[in-house]
Amino acid sequence: MSGDPNPTLGRITWVDLTVTHAEAVRDFYAAVAGWTPASVDMGEYVDFNMLGTDGAPAAGICHARGDNANLPPAWLIYITVDDLDARLEACRTLGGAVLAEPRALGPMGRFAVVRDPAGAVAALYEAAPAE
Repeated sequence: MSGDPNPTLGRITWVDLTVTHAEAVRDFYAAVAGWTPASVDMGEYVDFNMLGTDGAPAAGICHARGDNANLPPAWLIYITVDDLDARLEACRTLGGAVLAEPRALGPMGRFAVVRDPAGAVAALYEAAPAE
């Protein structure tokens, strides 16, 4: 994830796609959308930030491995929230489900994946506190 360092609460901050064949999908979007891939080291493999023609990150293409192994092959939006734990409790209370419990996004913050009562999936993102 390489979005705005000061994301606006309630806004879609990032979007990525998790798939089993990330390299093939990376190449597809490079050709179809005109994006340029930039490798993101994940330790044992690399994911990709896809850069727009202005060089700014536009989206991510990720491998369906590790914590991402059970994510569906669909574009996942990340909505910035103020208090991830409180928002997850609201999700559960209002009939949603937490599909992936909170986890770190390096020094940027943390996120969780939720499903709303209609079945749509999104990620909730809480930025790390400003230093």
